[in-house]
Amino acid sequence: MDAVASLNKVTQKNAEQRQATLTKPAGSLGVLERLAIQFAAWQGNDQPQLDKVHISIFAADHGVAEEGVSVFPQVVTGEMVKNFVRGGAAISVLAQHHQATLEIIDVGVKDFPEMEGVIRARAGNASNNIVEEDAMTEAQLQLALEAGREAAERANVSNAQLFIGGEMGIANTTSATAIACALLGVSDAAELTGAGTGLDKVGIKHKSAIVGAILDRYKKELAQQGFEGDNQVLHLLRMVGGFEIVALVGAYMRSAQLGIPVLVDGFITTAAALVAIKINEKIKPWMLFSHCSAESGHAKILSTLDVKSLVDFDMRLGEASGAAVVIPLIQQALALHNNMATFAEAEVSK
Repeated sequence: MDAVASLNKVTQKNAEQRQATLTKPAGSLGVLERLAIQFAAWQGNDQPQLDKVHISIFAADHGVAEEGVSVFPQVVTGEMVKNFVRGGAAISVLAQHHQATLEIIDVGVKDFPEMEGVIRARAGNASNNIVEEDAMTEAQLQLALEAGREAAERANVSNAQLFIGGEMGIANTTSATAIACALLGVSDAAELTGAGTGLDKVGIKHKSAIVGAILDRYKKELAQQGFEGDNQVLHLLRMVGGFEIVALVGAYMRSAQLGIPVLVDGFITTAAALVAIKINEKIKPWMLFSHCSAESGHAKILSTLDVKSLVDFDMRLGEASGAAVVIPLIQQALALHNNMATFAEAEVSK
């Protein structure tokens, strides 16, 4: 595994010193100050910029959709992929608004044909029903990880200053919930199971029972196999993950190796971030968490990771929309850092 890139401590210190001399009370811009310092350290630049954002949306279907854990039928995954390409989805609008690079990657949409505007990097034709069997084979796990790594490589080639990963896959909150429960040691699935695409109370209760069954199967096999450390995390991902979640893990890990900061979106992408950090905790300093999803369980993961999201807008759409919404916030933080006058320049007494 390649080493994670190092933060530039010199430009980080320079940014801290500049913030202390700008015409404002110390710390009065709060998180905006910390964002500017982070980007200075990430970019190795005393005047950090954000005008090149790369957004990769990974799409795949889940066999567990057969268990009735989503309001929408599985066919919606493919239909939404087409909507992304045609520009009708929320992330399509936001990416165009921000002039960000947007790519759509098919890593396992069921029966989805080749389509112009969609990168084909399929690990399979939908993952298996994880109530009954493992989500994927070891070979498929590696294919999905590679799809994510390749997305990060493309971001690097385009000199992206920020990588945003998004997802699309009916029933993927079920998979993400099982991953979160397993990694956080939550025994009662109901604690983290949310509405997903809009389930009512009865639907959530049913979904919780399905997640519980998935966890029971995972724990039984884990006890038999005796996996430990990284192997245990990867085994969990292979057993209950989706191809798009695995791809996100690969993209996050490779972005950190390449020195590209990652802006994490909502519940599913944060579950993927949790997996990546469990594999290599040195990835965490390269991650920024955009918003706290209204989906049950997201706040729990953020708390466990000891991170705070930038905003809380009660969003739970996914597809990287929550991350894209906060791009202007970051840009304003950098504009303030770069363009405000110092006390000396403004001839203002400290």
